Amino acid sequence: MKYIDINSKPVVDSTPITLVIGKFDGIHKGHQELIKVARDYRDGLLSVMSFSEHPLWVLREDPEYISSLTPLKTKLDILQTHGVEQYFNVHFTKEFSDLTAEEFVDIYLNGLNIRRIVIGEDFHFGKMRSWDTDDLISLYMQRGIAVTVIPLVKEKGEKISSSSIRSLVKQGEMETVSNLYGRPYAINGKVIHGKALGRTLGYPTINLGGDADLYVPPNPGIYLGTAEILGEGIDAGRYNALISAGYRPTVNGQSYSIEAYLLDYSGDLYDRMVSLEFLKYVRDEIKFTDLDQLITQMKLDEVYARDYFG
Repeated sequence: MKYIDINSKPVVDSTPITLVIGKFDGIHKGHQELIKVARDYRDGLLSVMSFSEHPLWVLREDPEYISSLTPLKTKLDILQTHGVEQYFNVHFTKEFSDLTAEEFVDIYLNGLNIRRIVIGEDFHFGKMRSWDTDDLISLYMQRGIAVTVIPLVKEKGEKISSSSIRSLVKQGEMETVSNLYGRPYAINGKVIHGKALGRTLGYPTINLGGDADLYVPPNPGIYLGTAEILGEGIDAGRYNALISAGYRPTVNGQSYSIEAYLLDYSGDLYDRMVSLEFLKYVRDEIKFTDLDQLITQMKLDEVYARDYFG
């Protein structure tokens, strides 16, 4: 995929493109529908223009939005699987938020050879979200460029949105998230060294670090999931897993962490990249009075997991 990083300078590129514009955090079924329609209409490179930071983090410094459902690298990987060939990364800053709709068009769109624009029906842009789909249609109709507006994709009568999916992840509703995504919620990271407590207890776990803290954190608890070991090597592949997300209250953990026990796997994964998929919430975190109680519960969790995975 061709990647173009945009700051505040006008973009000039004569390559014919079909352009989809949106936040694309999560790349849920609504986003996927935009890409599908653009792919069907495609004239030139299928391109997406999106934003590097969430507006609510930039404008309000709301800590809830410092993390993403799909950080940039993950977003690019998923978009590529849907046929996107070019990505314009717009840096959302406070200065950017002050641009009028006309200035946005001048800086970010006028220098591109756009053959068609595809947007959702709730699309707004410009300072104070002053322009909507009708404004964009009127502007480009004069230039002979089609603007295709896609109706909102809904599930049980409700709009599928990144905001609602964020809330579901934080509630541990992973089966609902999988339905709205069309795939499980996943967090990618590098395996790092932990305190090796799981190994001492007979349940060696991998501890996820690296970019894992860029993702929206799931509700603390125990999950059923899968662990895909990425890259090359004889152990690359997918394994069923029990995933622990949270603060490890039994051992007085102070910070949020994610670790996983891979069923039927034995090996050293330090510094390897792993993708953990969250399939089903099993239970809350529990503060046990001693490690023997914790081991007993871990054995019960393993029995439940093996029964689930068959």
